[in-house]
Amino acid sequence: METYNLAEMYDAPPMSWEEVTRRLEAGFDQGPGSQEGEPGRYTTWVSTINDDGGPHVNAVGAIWFDGAFHLVTGPKTRRGRNLARDPRCAMSLSVREFDLVVEGTATRVLGEDLAHVAKRYHDEGWPAEVHESGDALSAPFNAQSAGPAPWHVHRLAATSAHAVQCVEPYAATRWRF
Repeated sequence: METYNLAEMYDAPPMSWEEVTRRLEAGFDQGPGSQEGEPGRYTTWVSTINDDGGPHVNAVGAIWFDGAFHLVTGPKTRRGRNLARDPRCAMSLSVREFDLVVEGTATRVLGEDLAHVAKRYHDEGWPAEVHESGDALSAPFNAQSAGPAPWHVHRLAATSAHAVQCVEPYAATRWRF
């Protein structure tokens, strides 16, 4: 991993990727006003690439575990079609301590890994389970923008990330993996 201090001109130290991931592993509840000290709004966004090369950005339910973001989307939604055609994407997140963008490639989660993701979502309050097809999730409810079940799960393998720290010492850092 390469680390670039984007705030060196302000004599700020570079942020630690280990500290960023430790904060992500602590969790971030995405419901408005759901966690004291959080921004108080839905805070996870995915950017995909439309077939004309333009960006497509929208809010998505995502969780961080096992060193990566995991997101759910309907296969017929624009983001689902975009990811199937071109898996390059970016995930954005705001927490109290920093704003973060992770860029990389999304891959479908299948098999035993899918059951593991379903359990993680379930443990975080969304009653997801592996769909009878065995290659997607289903649940009694989901975000309206995800389309109808079943929903595909993607894991974002990071190629780079950058963060701006929103608390002292107000650093900014980029990482290439």
